[in-house]
Amino acid sequence: MRCTSLRSERMLGPLEREVVSVLKDRREVTARDVLLSLRDRGKDVAYTTVSTILTRLHAKGLIERRSEAFKGGERYVYAYKDIEGDYIDSLLGSLVSAFGERGVVHLAERLDGLSPADIRKLRERLKS
Repeated sequence: MRCTSLRSERMLGPLEREVVSVLKDRREVTARDVLLSLRDRGKDVAYTTVSTILTRLHAKGLIERRSEAFKGGERYVYAYKDIEGDYIDSLLGSLVSAFGERGVVHLAERLDGLSPADIRKLRERLKS
C-alpha cells in the first residue's frame, strides 16, 4: 500500500470528499448510486462528473472497483478502500527506518503519558 493514499484523501476537493463519504456509508455502489446519493444531499452534479471523480479516486488508490455484467454490457461497482491500517504500518515503518529503536521507544513513552480523552482525540484525528 502506498503511504500517499491517506495523504491523497486529505487533499481531496469538496466534491471528491463527498463522494468518498458516500462510499464509506455504503458497501458497494455504482456511479448511478453515488449520483442519487449526492442529489439526496442537495448536490446538483452530472453523471459524467461523478463517473470522472470515481475514476480519479480509483487511480489515487482510495477506492476499489470491479466490473460486472449489466444490461448486455458492463459497469463498474465501487467500494471504499480502508487504508488506515496500511497507512499506520507505513508510517511506523518510516519511523523505524529513520530513527531506529530509539524512535519507537520515544513514541511509546509519549503514548504512555496520554489520557484516555487524548487517545480518543488522536484516534479521531487519524481517521479524518
